[in-house]
Amino acid sequence: HGLHVSPKAPQDDSLDMVASPGETLHYSVQVPPQQPPGLYWYHTHPHGESYVQDLDGMSGAIVVEGIDRYVPEVRHMRERILVLRDLVLPTDATERKRVMESVAMQTTQCGTAPESPERAFTVNGNLRPQIDISPGERQFWRIVNTSPDRYADLELDSESFDVVALDGMPLTYHDPAIRRRSMSHVLVPPAGRVEAIVTGPPADSHAALRSRCFDTGPAGDSNPAMVLADIISAQPSSLQVRRGDGVAPVYATFPPTVLKRVEASEPQFVVTFTEDKQGFYINGQKFEMNAGPMLTVDIGSLQHWRVMNPTREVHPFHIHQVHFLVYAVGEKPMKDPVWVDTVNVSYGSSVDLVMDFTDPIIRGMSLFHCHLLSHEDKGMMAKILFR
Repeated sequence: HGLHVSPKAPQDDSLDMVASPGETLHYSVQVPPQQPPGLYWYHTHPHGESYVQDLDGMSGAIVVEGIDRYVPEVRHMRERILVLRDLVLPTDATERKRVMESVAMQTTQCGTAPESPERAFTVNGNLRPQIDISPGERQFWRIVNTSPDRYADLELDSESFDVVALDGMPLTYHDPAIRRRSMSHVLVPPAGRVEAIVTGPPADSHAALRSRCFDTGPAGDSNPAMVLADIISAQPSSLQVRRGDGVAPVYATFPPTVLKRVEASEPQFVVTFTEDKQGFYINGQKFEMNAGPMLTVDIGSLQHWRVMNPTREVHPFHIHQVHFLVYAVGEKPMKDPVWVDTVNVSYGSSVDLVMDFTDPIIRGMSLFHCHLLSHEDKGMMAKILFR
């Protein structure tokens, strides 16, 4: 997920490479030298079964090494990879209450979603684990949300995140003037990733990594606040400083005038998410495996896309093979545009994107879809041919 690799077999072919029971698939993925170094992940993608298989844990983190070329100070820090997954709440009322209390889950209604909570987050398979960090110590945390449909609005008590990368993309990759951004909380949608430097709180404080209440909409699922992990004070540990590989960072900058021209143009393609009792749709069409591409894009271009969400619940938009620049929400310019591969589209709102279709490596049949995987399974996906 997120790698700029070929959509053809035996690489990132999500359409035809499917293993039936007893079969084996052999992938050979060629990660290009210009791949942004950062946190990516993998998960199964069989249409109609993606939600269940991801919920069952058929996923994992991928790290493309080299982010220290862009942020050299992380060589001196302890690195943690934190994989967020779902624990389905027990049906037994007593056990359910115990689990909810163990993570201090919000019991009042979260946002406009009327449903009761169904799941809690785990961190690396553990419910509310402890993360040790000495006071004032700086650690490098790399967090991936592998949930099929839960949002993690991450917050660290009394501290901020010094974010250096989103969705595997170093902030400085497209703009060498931006090294990091300090954020009090970071919304990580399903499939999203954040890589950030965190600082250990004072020894006498009780701090936690939390997910805040996130409003998924009147037709959405409950996404309540909860504690993900406790931060405990520890003695500084001896750390072997990682040496750099001596490779210079690669930057992919677009002239501001070019970006502004694309942003000011009329959308070249509009994605509209809709749903009814029969299913979920993109531009009125429900995904079919034997259907042709919804559109064809010639490699070598930047395009202005708009993603519309007139429904009563959120939808995270994701496209395979590429990252895109999110520069407007609700047709209002963002203060700090970001390059990502998955973006939340709030209910009753829209996002405007600059799609980067310039890399010839992505040629082939690919996909874009809602990354609430139950929606994708029920039709909210479409093919795109990179030509």
